[in-house]
Amino acid sequence: MLTLAEATLGELSAAPLDLSPRRFGRVAACDGGLIEVSGLSVPIGGLCRIDDGKGTTLTAEAIGFRNGRTMMMMLGDSVLLRPGVAVRPEGRPGMLPVGPAYLGRAVDGLGEPIDGGPPLHAGAQWPAGGKRTGALDRASVREPFDTGIRAINALTTFGVGQRVGIMAGSGVGKSVLIDMIAQGAQADVVVVGLIGERAREVSDFVERHMQGEAAARTAVVAVPADHAANLRLRGALLATSLAEYFRAQGLRVLLIQDSLTRIAHAAREIGILLGEPGAARGYPPSALSTVTKLVERAGNSAESGGSITGIYTVLADGDDQNDPVVDTARSILDGHIVLSRDLAQRGQYPAIDVGASLSRVMSDVADAGHNACARKLRALVSAYESNRDLVLMGAYRAGADPLIDRGIALQPQIAAFLGQAVGERVPLGRARAELEKLIGDDQ
Repeated sequence: MLTLAEATLGELSAAPLDLSPRRFGRVAACDGGLIEVSGLSVPIGGLCRIDDGKGTTLTAEAIGFRNGRTMMMMLGDSVLLRPGVAVRPEGRPGMLPVGPAYLGRAVDGLGEPIDGGPPLHAGAQWPAGGKRTGALDRASVREPFDTGIRAINALTTFGVGQRVGIMAGSGVGKSVLIDMIAQGAQADVVVVGLIGERAREVSDFVERHMQGEAAARTAVVAVPADHAANLRLRGALLATSLAEYFRAQGLRVLLIQDSLTRIAHAAREIGILLGEPGAARGYPPSALSTVTKLVERAGNSAESGGSITGIYTVLADGDDQNDPVVDTARSILDGHIVLSRDLAQRGQYPAIDVGASLSRVMSDVADAGHNACARKLRALVSAYESNRDLVLMGAYRAGADPLIDRGIALQPQIAAFLGQAVGERVPLGRARAELEKLIGDDQ
């Protein structure tokens, strides 16, 4: 406590004294969550405090301008909001608090603790939109990233600094898979953004990961589904800004965002509230561009030598792999893992659809022998799955296709290879050795 007080006093003494008059505005209108404030000019992204003088303090964020008024959106419930109350700006617009103090802690979208611990002293500020660099300043992906998942390590090997999407419908195992990756991955820092998920999942995740040695290198930013759309979006920006801050220190960061679809939903709510027309299935252009901007901030830094390996879950609404968010994410990411509901219903977990999954950097981070084995196994899986109905009906005649014959013969071993129990960790070297053993004489 004394250390925190000393750091706070030191920061206050170093800050310049601001003697300019304090400006404020008044709430002029509130319609469907959109607040119009008169007499106050603040930049987009700026936070404001709404205080009615009766002990009620609310927080709002500027999201636009219209007819000389500032458009704001509440970061909480607007039930107690009254017309004419004072609105005062606070904090540094466009900046988010970051720092090592977040390690071992769970916070909300404003950086406030939700784990019952003491207040955080961030110690640094980072632009909410990130620090933009040139395309040539982004270092290439050349080193493999060990996820601890056998099927991923062997068949869709990730690279340090890669951005990967985990795509599936609801209830197929996305959250369990990222839970396994968070436990088994090798990284200096793990930043987890749980955006728009169930509060129970947030509680369970914090309970599992915020204890022992792993807690000292893990930071969790959680904004459940029942919170305001701009607070959910702010939580995603905070998680990404934290990852960028640690990357600037030269560290290897694993950034997990669960999920991109909920982030796009939040951006859609804000866009529609501002009157932006819906385009692809109701998503305004700004919602899909938010996904692109967020993903592009991950990667390797040639300047600091640090990296952000991004794992993003993408909810395919109605199991539609052509959903606008899924399609946008697939086009901008460096690879994607598709989870199949059919495989999950057969009891295979993680339910990775090998044929539909892809790592665009595997050829750069794995040697020729590994890539050859992976291609052969993928061919065997594809041959069996495409003819599975014929095999089960007895309509397939053995000997008609040697590839299908070998796929049928190895099917039990392949299913065991692709499956993995929760809590089990399979390192990259072991996964490759098991892959080579499985392929065997087919080399």
